[in-house]
Amino acid sequence: MATLRDIQQKIGAFKKTRQITRAMNMVAAAKLRGAQMRMEGFEPYATKFSEVLGNLATRIESDIHPLLVKKEEVARVELLHFTGDRGLCGSFNANLINLAEKWIKEEQGKGVGCKLTTVGKKGRDYFRKRNYDVIDSHINLYGNVDISFINQMTGGFIDRYSGGECDEVYLIYSRFVSMSKQIPTLIKLIPIEPPKMEEGEQNLEGSAEYLCEPDPESLLIELLPKHISVQIYNAFLQNETSEHAARMAAMDNASKNCNDLIDSLTLVYNKARQAAITAELMDIVGGAEALKG
Repeated sequence: MATLRDIQQKIGAFKKTRQITRAMNMVAAAKLRGAQMRMEGFEPYATKFSEVLGNLATRIESDIHPLLVKKEEVARVELLHFTGDRGLCGSFNANLINLAEKWIKEEQGKGVGCKLTTVGKKGRDYFRKRNYDVIDSHINLYGNVDISFINQMTGGFIDRYSGGECDEVYLIYSRFVSMSKQIPTLIKLIPIEPPKMEEGEQNLEGSAEYLCEPDPESLLIELLPKHISVQIYNAFLQNETSEHAARMAAMDNASKNCNDLIDSLTLVYNKARQAAITAELMDIVGGAEALKG
């Protein structure tokens, strides 16, 4: 049975752990507010961009640009995979990695070769240790990424696609839904599939006519690479916000678990202390009775 000093040391250790988890929770909450503001500020632009692109795509033939044309045979694909740079965020990174592994195995089962470009230290370390074909990796970008870097990344994907090094490009990131819900999401980046409107939305868009200068074809060709950049930048913002929300929830759960363990150990300590006092009293009473005898 554990001694009173051992129990006291465990209680002290859990109290120190609780202080750390509470501090990390507050730090994650502060970072979450900034990331969520950036994400919500970019969302109207991304939504309107997709709306304009979808409107133009319905008025133009799909073979006007190579980024719109699907290749007849898909033999090589590339995956842009997002994870966090740090842990202590529950199953956030594990869910993204599991989705990627499942998708890669499905593609390899079809005889398709897969290459990865990773964003985040956790994904990079995981896939490199398991000998996946990681052609590029980026770490410590969250909060510092700018659109020039995104455009450079987009240009690399387009060059490899146009040069025949890959036949399709996909993206996996965590989509922020709420503080308690972040969904790992897989989307196709290249070839571009124009956003599809619902029935009611199509009727609504049909009543609005966009006037394009110089012409819809030239505008669509100009917007297609920018559409890929918008998708990637949106993934950065969504994934960063999701990571902070997941870490905040994980640290909150850890603090609650510390409280439960402290309460449980305090009860054990009190029982052990009471048993020790009772044993000492019994020894004293026994000694006194022996002296009387």
